[in-house]
Amino acid sequence: MAKISPETIRSMKSRGEIIAALTTYDYPMTRLLDEAGIPLLLVGDSLGMVLLGYPDTTHVTLEDMEHHVRAAARARPRALLAADLPAHSYDTPEQAVASARRLVAAGAEAVKAEGGRNILPQVRAIVEAGIPYLGHLGMLPQSVHQEGGYHVKGRTEEERLRLLADAEALARAGAFAVVLELVTPPVAAEITRLLPIPTIGIGSGPHCDGQILVTHDLLGLLPWVRLRHARPMVELGQTIIETARRWHQEIQTFRHPPHASSAS
Repeated sequence: MAKISPETIRSMKSRGEIIAALTTYDYPMTRLLDEAGIPLLLVGDSLGMVLLGYPDTTHVTLEDMEHHVRAAARARPRALLAADLPAHSYDTPEQAVASARRLVAAGAEAVKAEGGRNILPQVRAIVEAGIPYLGHLGMLPQSVHQEGGYHVKGRTEEERLRLLADAEALARAGAFAVVLELVTPPVAAEITRLLPIPTIGIGSGPHCDGQILVTHDLLGLLPWVRLRHARPMVELGQTIIETARRWHQEIQTFRHPPHASSAS
């Protein structure tokens, strides 16, 4: 089967195909998700919370991202492998291109950053450098401290108009798709109708062109975290706890054989 490209993802909108996207952070998960046929895999800076134990994504470094992109890329997925530019790795157009090139050198086939018209020079510079770009609008996790938490966007007319303008600007700048995170469903549906490129929703209702989730949320691997927009389809976290507990109990019956005396 042919390798999935940014143009493949973009054209899924016109074909009416729902785009499925999941996060990945290492070699085995990338292989498993690719074998499941997921067309878009994202090495997300959510690894800061999911793998590294940080309270939010703002602590993730470009070096962290490079490390995990390399691990995921070793699986050589048929899926398109995208990667997040972490916070403060794209403050200027020059820095954005340099950071994006580092992720591409590590194995990423596209990059994603958070923002709309406020980072348009960076987006244009990345696209002009020949690097496929995935947009991200709505709730922006890297701005959690400035915004005082995680908030649904699009509830006011001002927010609605801002999101529409940002989405159109990203499409004109050359983004092949845009993630809409925690956008009110009516506004997400309006953006989806308006844009020539796909929208990929997370917590933004059912009317986007696709959906993305943090894989650990989908699999119930973080049982101490429950999100309204991410219902686990299986509880692997509890399965791991129970399996480790059973193993712990079983080995209590083990006895090491006595050391054999050496031959004389």
